[in-house]
Amino acid sequence: MATAKAQAKWTGTLKEGSGSMSGASGHFKAPFTFATRFEGAAGGTNPEELIGAAQAGCFSMFLAAQLTNAGHPPTSIDTTATVTLGEGPTVTKIELVTVAVVPGVSQAVFDEKVAFSKKNCPISKALASVPELALTATLK
Repeated sequence: MATAKAQAKWTGTLKEGSGSMSGASGHFKAPFTFATRFEGAAGGTNPEELIGAAQAGCFSMFLAAQLTNAGHPPTSIDTTATVTLGEGPTVTKIELVTVAVVPGVSQAVFDEKVAFSKKNCPISKALASVPELALTATLK
């Protein structure tokens, strides 16, 4: 099976320090600070944003596979993820909003494949400890 590597480096204290995260593939490298993570500052990313990107990407790909296997290859699947970091701090909620263009699929089949994908994509399984995974999916 496939493996993926990523790296993070942090220098300094929690509030005054800074860090960077990168993927071994070389396709992303991003700075992060206390302010970008907890205060919504511009100029960097945060782990929760990367979790959201991973969840949205995995769900979209997994749903595409399920729909294709059911004989309804999608034209497009666009998923946005919102990750909530609550007290603790801990990730308390991930909300996915998906809009899919799938010619010829019925709403019932679409809903079935969405529910299956929400539960079974590898990132959903990896994040199973998150108390809430909400999903709104629209078939266009």
